[in-house]
Amino acid sequence: MPALTPSPVVHLDGRRATADELAPLAFAGHAHFTAMQVRGGRVRGLDLHLARLRNASLELYGRVLPDDLVRAHLRTALAEAPPDVSLTATVHEPVGEFTAADDGGLRVLVRTGPPSDGPAGPLALAVVGYERVLPHLKHVGEVAKTYYLRRAVADGFDDAAFVDRHGRFGEASIWNLAFWDGTSVVWPRAPMLGGTTMGIVRRRLAELGVPQEDRVLTAAELPGLSGAAVLNSWTPGVPVRRIGDTAFRDAPEFLDALHRAFASEPAEAP
Repeated sequence: MPALTPSPVVHLDGRRATADELAPLAFAGHAHFTAMQVRGGRVRGLDLHLARLRNASLELYGRVLPDDLVRAHLRTALAEAPPDVSLTATVHEPVGEFTAADDGGLRVLVRTGPPSDGPAGPLALAVVGYERVLPHLKHVGEVAKTYYLRRAVADGFDDAAFVDRHGRFGEASIWNLAFWDGTSVVWPRAPMLGGTTMGIVRRRLAELGVPQEDRVLTAAELPGLSGAAVLNSWTPGVPVRRIGDTAFRDAPEFLDALHRAFASEPAEAP
């Protein structure tokens, strides 16, 4: 008999959320979150997820929740979940958006659902001129990501990569971008969200002795690179075969380095 797919479960501040509590949040857009893959009840890069929530709360709300409290809410949600799930933890103010009011409180919404490992690839990415508001924060309410994803698919691509007003590549719709120049992993230098998987891979590549470089990349630089990939909480690397008009060769050593780096990160229980 096939394994059952876990249904999404939502907790609010450490208990099952009710429909009345969730209704005001259905289309709310003033919140931030982190997303992770839990395997065997354990998470890689937990410190990066906690730091992301702290930093975003401080910038958006001027205050933070204690790490111990956030971890307790994660544990409560995972206690009711299968060992392998996708999890998002969203922080928001009860007062909601479109108001200058501040009630001083922050709440944590934890959602668990079916695990994901992302697409196998290779992917083709359309080039789109778009700059996210507060690009360094992982916040909600970003209609443009889905809009440009669907436009890209309609044009024969799999997803979209974003360039800013200066033509610099930063990130893709829900992905960080990574490139290979034959010897080094090259990270785009532009305003972007530093993903937790990207943070894991970067620190582990350094320990493995794999060279890395931050470089401003425009469309003109892409033909000089030997490989490309995208990564996010689903996976440390999906090969990219084309970005706009630039095709990339297979670079198995590059993808292997990304996956080896991620796999070398110890996982821990919240």
